[in-house]
Amino acid sequence: MTRLIARLAALLLALSSSAAAAGDWRPLADDRLLVIDTSRGRMVILLQPEFAPRAVERILRLSRESVYDGLLFHRVIPGFVVQTGNPNNRDGGVSSLPDLDPEFTFRVPADSFVPIRRSAEGAEGFLGANPVMVDNRARGWGAYCTGVAGMGRQEGIRTANSEIFFMLAPARRLDHDYTVWGRLAAGAEVLAAIAQGEPPVRPDRMVRVRPASDLPEAERPRLEMMDPAGPAFTRRIAEARRARGADLGLCDLEVPIRPRP
Repeated sequence: MTRLIARLAALLLALSSSAAAAGDWRPLADDRLLVIDTSRGRMVILLQPEFAPRAVERILRLSRESVYDGLLFHRVIPGFVVQTGNPNNRDGGVSSLPDLDPEFTFRVPADSFVPIRRSAEGAEGFLGANPVMVDNRARGWGAYCTGVAGMGRQEGIRTANSEIFFMLAPARRLDHDYTVWGRLAAGAEVLAAIAQGEPPVRPDRMVRVRPASDLPEAERPRLEMMDPAGPAFTRRIAEARRARGADLGLCDLEVPIRPRP
């Protein structure tokens, strides 16, 4: 009888742990995902309309109009950025739509922001899966860490149009100067494999770009993200602080995204 009770207790503990682990993950909605099928494989981008509603609207429109289909990754700089989205396949090209105003900052709801470090100027942490900086007036902006997606532009800050780029490594000098519209949710190995050069000798391309919600249900990616306010990510933050101490930076952490079971 004692052994049976012990077994039942162990089983209940295991079930409790499993439930807690499952509760650390939140499914990503289809209408928040952009699917980019490339000549190297599939990338999925988590859209952040809270950061840049006009940029996200533009990217979804160009995707639905097939403007992005077939365009080259025309500028790929190792350790920096992968660039595409210009209909003429080189820097300076734009779509037939008007240029966009910058969306460098946005209001940050206090109950949605998960800080990892604070200072006299504000804090840095996560809003959903995206790394952000927040000042003391609750004004936030996206931080350019690895995998973050931004809007390209020319010299003027009001010249964003169709060009998009993805970070291969952190480049915080871009913060507050280029519109952040999302982050890579799946396909890091695809992004890393895209042919390099300015332009590449044999450039890769975006074969087809579609909102996930427009795809047949069987073709949609099924992804989930770790809840940045949940206990599992809180433990990750604590472990990173112990390992790196005062050297811990925002780009040293990432909110995990994985296929849904």
